[in-house]
Amino acid sequence: MPLTLAQKNALSLARTLMTIVIVFRIEGGTFGVAEAHEFDGDPALIVREYDPFAR
Repeated sequence: MPLTLAQKNALSLARTLMTIVIVFRIEGGTFGVAEAHEFDGDPALIVREYDPFAR
């Protein structure tokens, strides 16, 4: 998915699930969204982390 859509989805998921959600890069210039504890890929692929508890 495009970066802007991934960021909106990640923010919404983080607030809804009250867990840390990340946006990560996928081959081909697209992006994915996952809960941080479920991501087992290369940490260098992480674009942004959304923490609902951070201010």
